[in-house]
Amino acid sequence: MESSSSHPGSTPRKAPHPAHAFTPPPPPPPGVALITGAEVDLAYNAAQCVVKTHQRLVEFLKVGQTLAAIDTFVARTLAELSCRSCFVGYRVGRSPAFPSHACLSVNDCIVHGTAGSHQKPLKAGDVLKVDIGVWHKGFIGDAAWTYTFKDFPSPEVERLVRVGRESLRRGIAAMQPGAELVEFARAVQTCVETEAKFHLTRGLGGHGIGRKLHGPPYVSNVVPGAFEPHGWAEARWRWTPGMLVAVEPMLAIGTSETKPQGRGADYWPVYTTDGSIAAHFEHDVLITDSGNRVLTEGLDELPLVVG
Repeated sequence: MESSSSHPGSTPRKAPHPAHAFTPPPPPPPGVALITGAEVDLAYNAAQCVVKTHQRLVEFLKVGQTLAAIDTFVARTLAELSCRSCFVGYRVGRSPAFPSHACLSVNDCIVHGTAGSHQKPLKAGDVLKVDIGVWHKGFIGDAAWTYTFKDFPSPEVERLVRVGRESLRRGIAAMQPGAELVEFARAVQTCVETEAKFHLTRGLGGHGIGRKLHGPPYVSNVVPGAFEPHGWAEARWRWTPGMLVAVEPMLAIGTSETKPQGRGADYWPVYTTDGSIAAHFEHDVLITDSGNRVLTEGLDELPLVVG
């Protein structure tokens, strides 16, 4: 080790005061690929393809349309934006391939609805969750929004949808570098369950994205323990600059439980056990040195009522 007097005329160096000592950033959590440099622009462009698709979709959605027509519109729009769906053909283990370009979930379908999961034309009061995921120049964009046709069917459904949007805003505000991941869930759960008395869907949450659709960390919407029966190993991980995640509260009026998934064409859609209406909102968020950056910016300007 070089001594403080090894160079003639040098001033002896004092050890830094602990309060001012440099603390290197923590290493990334296991398996998490941090997004840095030029990758940030690529990830942002992919996320914005999703936003632009939602923006065009708002002008398209009308009472009387079928999910098949909406899915065709999404596919055509993605092609015009020089990207493609990362959902169509997607498999989990031995599951059947997801058959649609977007997840289209109506009323009591919480997430993963397919273009064939609701055959009737959409009517006034129907609540449609549209989740769009894209590949664009090697990066993933993935975001969801909840649309109601013509008008909310009841004040309770309107409150559900508005609470879902607000819970995502509060959760993102808690995603600060150095904070534990569980702070996101605490903010979301306080908004949805403690204050609004609605129910967050158990066993479903957000995920890391980047060059692949699903990666670590899993981001629960509820705190560990009795509230998250499947456990949450990543709860005490810390938000690290460069982490890119899709965070997505999923909530319902009457229950936190879901029906068992079916087989074949019915494998993918997830429904509430009591048939109550559900809502779903999702943003792509990059953790930065100074806070966070919502790559799907512009999504919050979308309306909640269409058609």
